[in-house]
Amino acid sequence: MAILFNLHQSTLIISSLYKPTLQPLLQLSHNTHQPKHKMIHIILILCSLFTFSTHAAVQDFCVADLKGPESPAGYSCTPAAKVTVDDFVSTSLRAAGNTSNIIKAAVSPAFAAQFPGVNGLGISIARLDLSPGGVIPMHTHPGGSELLLVTQGFIKAGFISSANTVYVKTLKKGDIMVFPQGLLHFQVNAGGVTAVAFASFSSASPGLQITDFALFANDLPSSLVEMTTFLDDATVKKLKSVLGGTG
Repeated sequence: MAILFNLHQSTLIISSLYKPTLQPLLQLSHNTHQPKHKMIHIILILCSLFTFSTHAAVQDFCVADLKGPESPAGYSCTPAAKVTVDDFVSTSLRAAGNTSNIIKAAVSPAFAAQFPGVNGLGISIARLDLSPGGVIPMHTHPGGSELLLVTQGFIKAGFISSANTVYVKTLKKGDIMVFPQGLLHFQVNAGGVTAVAFASFSSASPGLQITDFALFANDLPSSLVEMTTFLDDATVKKLKSVLGGTG
């Protein structure tokens, strides 16, 4: 595509492909009464549009090569010749997760590590199953925002903003709720039947950090946990024992 700008004659020659989109600017460019600084502004706008178009995606997808490590940018790409339709299809969310655990809930992720086809696309999904009394404890997704769709039962869900404002709502089948990236949030079964929901994310690898596990399921010394949470020694040791922590 050839572009010719002439400030003195105020002319613009551009491929007809872009004429419908840029017609208002083209009309301005042919107005000989426009001051030179305005013409320069128009040129800069056009240049930015053309620069943007040259940075468009040069490949259709990047199916994750799970044999290699995951970086902040995701997994490296599987060679296109080795990609099959099965890389873009997952049946892993058909069945309910195992809720026979301390939280009476299960999260079945379809992130890049489990569903290679979403690598590099900025999307992923997970299934949530909560038995009566089940809870997804307070947690965060540092890599993406979450959109929750309830498909069965009732779920009380909420998040806490960075200003410590609490947003809580009881959701039923068909309801959706969004949880902004990085904010603490939770889901609790709010009915007497099993609840099911699907959570989509704005990242192929949104990450997950459960607050309770971060505090009590590792070797962070109890004395530091007590100092930073204002909990007494007996409570900290009990929680560490329940969640498998040491120290």
